[in-house]
Formats: sequence, structure tokens, C-alpha cells
Amino acid sequence: MSQTHVTADTLPPGDLSGFRDLQQLAYEAADTVAAGLGPGVTEREAARRIRDHLTERGVQDWFHTPFAWFGDRTAFRRFRTPLQFFPTDRRLEEGMPFILDCAPVRDGFVADIGYSGYLGDNPLHDQLMDDLHAHRQLILEHVRAGDTLQDVYRGVDGLLREQGYDNRHQVYPGRVIAHQVGKVQSRLPRAIVAGFGVRSLQTLFGDLVVERLHNRSPLWADGDISAHPATPGMWAVEPHLGFRDMGVKFEEILVVTEDDAFWLDDDLPHVRRWERRALTAAGTTEENR
Repeated sequence: MSQTHVTADTLPPGDLSGFRDLQQLAYEAADTVAAGLGPGVTEREAARRIRDHLTERGVQDWFHTPFAWFGDRTAFRRFRTPLQFFPTDRRLEEGMPFILDCAPVRDGFVADIGYSGYLGDNPLHDQLMDDLHAHRQLILEHVRAGDTLQDVYRGVDGLLREQGYDNRHQVYPGRVIAHQVGKVQSRLPRAIVAGFGVRSLQTLFGDLVVERLHNRSPLWADGDISAHPATPGMWAVEPHLGFRDMGVKFEEILVVTEDDAFWLDDDLPHVRRWERRALTAAGTTEENR
């Protein structure tokens, strides 16, 4: 979404609430489907359940259709082609990690979310999720400071290496950790090609052309194309950490204005989880004094 002279006061409240409501709906779908997962459910079945949940609640189109990754596929190990991202017949087993990812479109608004979880018991997954919290803080602080997207990406890389993990968002097409999202404006008929909505792709490609004219990009990676501060607008950000055959991530909208940046919504499953863990840790500390 390319905008100029965007400040916190000039962002359209209706647009913010439209993006926020859809992001909440997308996370509700992932949360609901995650709660119903059990041994033997396939990635394809999980993705279909997300799609059904959202279409029943007014979603009309997709930036991309739902994904589900189970087990070692959460870390994108041995992924070589885009086709490997699509859901498979991999079945969920006890203790397995999973990631659910969807990007619905409703009334022109777009959300793109990522939800990490596991079936049963998995202490290592809990540790990775705990460590992911620092990346949400780092990204916001450095974007607010006006650092280039390239430098913020490298800052995430440095932090995850310090934590003992490796970068899995580099496996996404274009090595992106984020991309801009905006209201879909297209007269093309609704259609899905290779898992992506043609209307959303037309909007993204239009932004790509406009941004390149200004030596900027709506795609956030670690190359020189991202050697500029975040363009004002909405960014779907998805840091993805990997450790051996396990990956965890979140994906949510970061709002960037001319003079500030903020996460669109803090009432999200991973944020609530971090808050609960912090309260538990604080209570344990008090008990041990």
C-alpha cells in the first residue's frame, strides 16, 4: 500500500479497523482449527478447515490460500521449489509442531497471519516461542528508529544466531521477512492461480512498479533492494526461526507512518501467550524469594 505523508493522525480509522478486524478473524480461524487438530489429521485437511471457517464468515478472496506445515516441514528443510509450500498428506502425530498460515481478503482488506503450535507436549517448541518474542520487539524498535529494512533484517539474523537458531524466512520466495499489504483494488474476476488470488497479486505488482520508481520495494528482504526505511503503510511481518527440524513464527501487520510504527493489534494469540508466560515466571520468582 503506497502512501505519502502518512501520520498516526491521518491514517483512516475505518481502514485500520477493517485490517484489524480481518486479522482478528484470521487468527480466530487458526486458533479454532488448532484446537481441533488431533493425530492423523493431514496438512490438507487443516488448511481446508481454515478456508471453510473463513469463507463461512464472509471472506471473499485470498492473497494466498491457507497453508499448513507439520513436523520438520515447519522448518522448511529441503524445500527447493514453491510447490513444496503447499499442504500435503503429512499426518500430525503426538508431540509434532505445526504452523498454520492464511491470508484472507474481505471487502478489499487483506490479512496475512502465521500461527505456531504443537500437539501434546513439546518443551523445545515452548523455548523457541519464548525466544521469538525478542524479535517482535527488535523489529518495532528498529523500524521506529528509521533503520533500513535491510539492516533490520540483518538485526533479526544476528539475534537469532545469538539465540542458537537459524533463519527460515530466507527460504520464502525472495528471502522476504515481510511484504506490504493494502486494500485490494482490481477489476479482475476473482480467481486463484497457484494458490494466490489474482486480484491481490495485481495490487502487489502495481505497488512493486510504483515503489521501484522511487528506488524502494514492497518486499522486505536482506538485499540492496531493501536498503531503505520502511515505506509508510501496512507490512505483514513474519520472522521465522528454525532449530534442527522445528520452526516457529508469527505473522502480523506492522503499521508504519511518516513518524512512527506500531503493531496493528496486541490482542493476538502469541502476544497473549508471552504475557501469560511472563506472569507465570514472575509468580514463580516471588514464590522462590
